[in-house]
Amino acid sequence: MKSFLMAAALAVATVSPLVQGQRLNMMKSLDAPHYDGHRTTWSPSSDIINMIQDTLVALDWDGKKPLPLLAKSWTVSPDGKTYTFKLREDVQFCSGKKFTAADVIYSFNRQRDPATKAPSAWRAGNIKNLSAPDPYTVLYELNEPFSDLLVQLTMFNNAIHNKDSVEQLGKDYGIKGIDGTGPWCFVSWQPRTEVLLKRHDAYRWGPSMYKNPGPVKFEKLSIRVVPEDSSRLAAMMGGRFDITTHFPTQFIDQAKKAPMLNVDQAKPNFQLMYFGFKTTRPLVSDRRVREAMSIGINRAEIAKAIMLGQADPAYTYLDPGALDYAPSTKGIIKEDVARAKKLLDEAGWKPGPDGIRVKDGVRLAPVVYIPQVSYFPRVSEAIQGYMRKIGVDWQITSLDSTIMPAKLTSQDFDLWTVTFPYLSAGDVMNFYFDSKQMPVPNRMNWKDAETDEWIRQGRVALTDAERAKAYGLVQEKVHKEHLWIPVMNVHMYSTSNKKIKGNRAHMLYQNTFYKGLDLSL
Repeated sequence: MKSFLMAAALAVATVSPLVQGQRLNMMKSLDAPHYDGHRTTWSPSSDIINMIQDTLVALDWDGKKPLPLLAKSWTVSPDGKTYTFKLREDVQFCSGKKFTAADVIYSFNRQRDPATKAPSAWRAGNIKNLSAPDPYTVLYELNEPFSDLLVQLTMFNNAIHNKDSVEQLGKDYGIKGIDGTGPWCFVSWQPRTEVLLKRHDAYRWGPSMYKNPGPVKFEKLSIRVVPEDSSRLAAMMGGRFDITTHFPTQFIDQAKKAPMLNVDQAKPNFQLMYFGFKTTRPLVSDRRVREAMSIGINRAEIAKAIMLGQADPAYTYLDPGALDYAPSTKGIIKEDVARAKKLLDEAGWKPGPDGIRVKDGVRLAPVVYIPQVSYFPRVSEAIQGYMRKIGVDWQITSLDSTIMPAKLTSQDFDLWTVTFPYLSAGDVMNFYFDSKQMPVPNRMNWKDAETDEWIRQGRVALTDAERAKAYGLVQEKVHKEHLWIPVMNVHMYSTSNKKIKGNRAHMLYQNTFYKGLDLSL
């Protein structure tokens, strides 16, 4: 540990000191290709977007309860198809434009426009029609009920956009600028380096979960991108930054003991690191091959040795504490190296001279895409070692976070890995396993009529029991097909300098900072 901290102390020299005073200095590990929430599922975009833009509905600290935000109230028709949102009348965009129902209608129409290619349009439900009886009322009509609508409306993908800003910037929207009603306003973005925001002085409509409805207490917010774990560790220890949502997880215990730092853990928190299989690729099209890889690793060793206990081994796709988790999935994934080898034998993959399995002259050497930050390389290399023991030669390709989403659209890989933050079973099943989500984010290319029907049943359910039953059937099937390798449930924290008051970690889609309204010196 001492040698690592010495190296970290040297690494901090690469992080330039920032101006103090009324500027809040934040650090993150990943950047994004852009900050247009309609066009991405990428969580490194979501935290910045939630600072700049608001949604109709906010999510309480418990990760379950919807709270008023841009919508001050709402009612739902008995058939679950029509939501009537009453909007606040005191809201304005950073540009000074007054917020009305027209902005809500524009935003959701843009999202569902095929030209937008919005991968998370499903989060807004199957919209039939949007209308405004008056400037501060929205009639939100669905073709079918959507049991998770209010919770899904808290997601950054459903943030409200200013039509003028979108049209003025065109293809540069979310790159050179973005106008929102959030507590922070966009100033500039230097890719892979820094996002600079300023206080939205007019902001007074923060959600009730915060003591301060706005404006924020700082004039500016600088978010620096620092990919190296050692640099982020040393920078926080050395007081060069005020707050980070990406303190190296494996060193959280050191942060808790540091006299200059406060650490707040997001609870509840559902964040799965997994490897997904592109099932249409020949090397991983056989369920037996996928199962062999999944049961051939030691998750407990990975969580202990690499994450130092700051993650829990995952044997199911959902945390048992998540809404509508299916207990029937427990036990489907059982680590067993001997069985892994037997499954590969049965699938026709025989060990070659170097121990790597071969079939029809082809080596079992799948291409694996990973982000080149944080714990991903170390975890992937550890699994690579487990794979060699069963005769599989993982070909790992590390990618910068700003280009990885584009590379994933190439379809030229067998497996990929990310962490996926989620709210419920419905969130995971709709997001990943519906065939309508192909090729992104359903990168497995999983197309199954039965799965689609069960997902639909869960989505339109009008009772908790009906919803849980339908989503439970989906979970059972995709687990038995071994479409993913669940590896670990990663703990999530927000770490701040002790001079910063009011820091509390939120669980929403890795957005532990969320709005930052209560932060002060």
